[in-house]
Amino acid sequence: MDGRLLTIKARRDVPGTNLDSLIRRVVVVLCGSRGGSSLFKETLAQHPRIASLDGELDPLLALSGNGFNQNSDSDCLESVANASELAGSILDEISFASPQILDAAALQRKWRNRLALQFPSHFLDPDAYRRLGQSLEAALGQIDRGDRRSEADLQRLILASVFSEEPWRISYYDGNATLGASHHFDESLKIEEPPFVMPTIRRRLFAASDARDAVLLFKSPSDAYRIGLYERLFPNAEVTYIHLTRGYAQSVNGLMDGWLYPLGFFSHDLSQVGCELAIQGYSDRVSFGRKWWKFDLPCNWRRFTRTSLEEVCLNQWSSIHEAILRRGVCSLRVSFEDFVASPATVLKRVTDHLGLSAMALPGALPVRMATDPPHPSRWHKRGAMLMELGRRPPVRDMMGALGYSMDARTWL
Repeated sequence: MDGRLLTIKARRDVPGTNLDSLIRRVVVVLCGSRGGSSLFKETLAQHPRIASLDGELDPLLALSGNGFNQNSDSDCLESVANASELAGSILDEISFASPQILDAAALQRKWRNRLALQFPSHFLDPDAYRRLGQSLEAALGQIDRGDRRSEADLQRLILASVFSEEPWRISYYDGNATLGASHHFDESLKIEEPPFVMPTIRRRLFAASDARDAVLLFKSPSDAYRIGLYERLFPNAEVTYIHLTRGYAQSVNGLMDGWLYPLGFFSHDLSQVGCELAIQGYSDRVSFGRKWWKFDLPCNWRRFTRTSLEEVCLNQWSSIHEAILRRGVCSLRVSFEDFVASPATVLKRVTDHLGLSAMALPGALPVRMATDPPHPSRWHKRGAMLMELGRRPPVRDMMGALGYSMDARTWL
């Protein structure tokens, strides 16, 4: 393993645990990139019995020796390295929604560990890492457990303290973009994919007493390529899979926006494996387009390094849903379109399916991981091209398999 990752792991100081064998319920949302899973997961994670990570599993996979350029040539995983270590890292980070602010020591450790994954090259420097601790201590000294300020305000206060001398870094956090198109993410060591998740403040840590009754919730698009992972990590748990769908036009349009977006969705630096991208409409348009792959990395990615951006994105949409349907593990299918149109109804379907008590919709749905302000029918800006893709029999077949009409008037 890269020596830099070993240094970061040592600093995190994750304690050993045997709780992984006590976990009884796991729920995995299988979905495509730009399919609305961040919003869906965050909403469902407000349930009092559901414990979740602040973000996705992928950074913890990297730290445990799993994933691309470690034990795989893509995001597909056939085996799991260091399963006990990975399960321990999950249980160290997972938490429940709570109206209470975590105590200062827990917040200090949580933020220090997370930020060190987001700008690892920067914080590997001992002086920068020491200053990180000092900045967090100063910021957290301004927060007491009865603080009434919003979660977003408290998060911004902490980021402003940590990055007071380099405020440009804050633009790489979800919902905080201010840098112009001339800037782009280009870390020499990438562990977490931007836009970065801001660690939550009002949470309750997972405890040993939670192991038997809690439902652990996970979502990451690449989980479609590693079905069986959670059964390996939590061998005595019942694993329930939910298939979250979204139509091809909305998904491909969102993917194309994300590939061209300079502040986020950088998943793999392919120059590290000697690959130079020549994707039309991407590599010839943006300065980072010859080395950075965006979003999930399907098993067949090498066939798409010299094609057009719309072909890459269509393959990402279709490959994930093909993988999900082929395995046949999902016991419930939910469309993101239905969730947006009637979130309370869809949440009730999900909680009923999981045997959980009903939950109230937590106010207005937040905006998550957006490249532009949401508005209906964003796919129309590429309407002609997307309609042409929709004439292909494989696209029409997949839309039918997912329960969608090919009548474009029904697409959000």
